[in-house]
Amino acid sequence: MSKGLGIQASSCAISTTINHLLLRSNAVVSTNTFISRPLRTKKLPTLRVSMSSTPPTQPLEIIVKSSITTPNKLGDCPFCQRVLLTLEEKNLPYDPKFVDLANKPEWFLQINAEGKVPVIKIDEKWVPDSDFITRTLEEKYPSPPLGTPPEKATIGSKIFSTFIGFLKSKDPNDGTEQALLSELSSFNDYLKENGPFINGKDISAADLSLGPKLYHLEIALGHYKKWTVPDSLHFLKSYIKEIFSRESFIKTRAQPQDVIEGWRPKVEG
Repeated sequence: MSKGLGIQASSCAISTTINHLLLRSNAVVSTNTFISRPLRTKKLPTLRVSMSSTPPTQPLEIIVKSSITTPNKLGDCPFCQRVLLTLEEKNLPYDPKFVDLANKPEWFLQINAEGKVPVIKIDEKWVPDSDFITRTLEEKYPSPPLGTPPEKATIGSKIFSTFIGFLKSKDPNDGTEQALLSELSSFNDYLKENGPFINGKDISAADLSLGPKLYHLEIALGHYKKWTVPDSLHFLKSYIKEIFSRESFIKTRAQPQDVIEGWRPKVEG
């Protein structure tokens, strides 16, 4: 459902991706001002929005990472894809602005002085942080519902960090592969009892967050480690196939070469 792909703007570099994972800024952005408050916990700010039962008449402006291999294409930021997936699944029109994070334009830094993506404009305010953005979209456009119950919201949440540990590892005996396999096996067991999605029969926000990270895992580990998810994890493999085959995912996924190049500094540096 993307429109107007010809504007170059921001990029979620892999270092930015990891920093986003470990420590995200708690912020609300007005049209011209970025207001940042340090986080002590993962408690997110509150943005008052009016609920709407219909899509906006104008596409929502969203700033995302630009491809480093192909002009005017989406880059390899899983957090950007998470928000785009939410927009697609909710059938909300949007207008992506692509930013090169290695060469951030001044207009972008005026919107978000921290230079991070994604950032979306909602009710004339620029809103950062994929957690905050997706929560705000759920509140403003509740149909179709994508909320995940709190007790299920963290299912599979350790997979991404253990994937990064294994990908960066130079020692085959340091336990990072086993740590990843343990997380993947636990998630497989959960899906066996509760699937096909994290919240049961319907896709939810938790799946839209995890799916892009599994996409990075599959491509990066396949390229740099010649490693694939074991066939024995049948329910996980079915889950990955189901997520990756959705129209929303196909429309918003990064090109494999961008994922490979995005992780290269962390693997070879």
